[in-house]
Amino acid sequence: MTVIGFDTSNYTTSIACFDGGEGMNMSKLLPVKEGELGLRQSDAVFAHIKGLPELSGRLFSHIQNKDICAVGVSTRPRAVEGSYMPCFLVGVTHAKLLADALNVPLVEVSHQQGHVAAAAWSAGRIDLLDQPHLGWHLSGGTTELLLIEPEGRNVHCTKIGGTTDISAGQLIDRTGQMLGLPFPSGKHLDELSLKAQGREVFRVKCDHLEFSLSGVQNKVQQFHSKGNDSAETAAYALRCVAGAVYKATLNAQKAYPGLPVIFSGGVASNSMLRHVLAPLSPIFAAPQYSTDNALGVAVLTHRAMEG
Repeated sequence: MTVIGFDTSNYTTSIACFDGGEGMNMSKLLPVKEGELGLRQSDAVFAHIKGLPELSGRLFSHIQNKDICAVGVSTRPRAVEGSYMPCFLVGVTHAKLLADALNVPLVEVSHQQGHVAAAAWSAGRIDLLDQPHLGWHLSGGTTELLLIEPEGRNVHCTKIGGTTDISAGQLIDRTGQMLGLPFPSGKHLDELSLKAQGREVFRVKCDHLEFSLSGVQNKVQQFHSKGNDSAETAAYALRCVAGAVYKATLNAQKAYPGLPVIFSGGVASNSMLRHVLAPLSPIFAAPQYSTDNALGVAVLTHRAMEG
């Protein structure tokens, strides 16, 4: 039983297949002009429309003899009222067209639910989708600490903490812009930080499960203006983020004893974050499935068809 998943986020075009055990994801970052932080929605929509045919051609060349029983798609950022971004409509229209052409069910999920499923599957912990657990969604636009609970064959995500202002991804991308790095800047900052020798950090105040990162941006700018090079500045910014996430995670483990914590989203692929969080026994997605992808959508679609 093979299913197809679509995800057209504000950063990545992706299409995937999943057969209940193995999966394949084809993805492409949206093009962003040098020096800019992201895309207008109209530009993102156009980029998705241009990119999907190439990706679908590559995917279907690998699964020509497979019987597709369902098509899934992420229709919005989060499964809450008012959550909407036009870029997801591209995936919805393509997914519905394919489902109608094949005369198979169309399964709708959220982008965040897809992230959770991709993280659990790639970490070898698909069992987490059937039990309560904690999760971080750390991405360009989201830094949320979640209580994740089963909801049929899908999951229900309740925000219980995280940032109160800018996301970790926004801080990372703004730091990258200051250093002249490409967008998105996560992997570039990660690579730079490995060359750093210093250990200086600004300790972000954590109010139980919440923290603010807007002040960290000023601290990073001040740190760099003092003559610290790009590698030291990258490491400083990432240590600040990792420290805040560590504190909130530690508090969450005390508030929800016994629940495992899984990390998803592009920022969750950062090596410093993984090193700092290691003492708390976190569960991390494989790096390629931390970033935006359609594999998690396909996983949830397959689960929906299992009943």
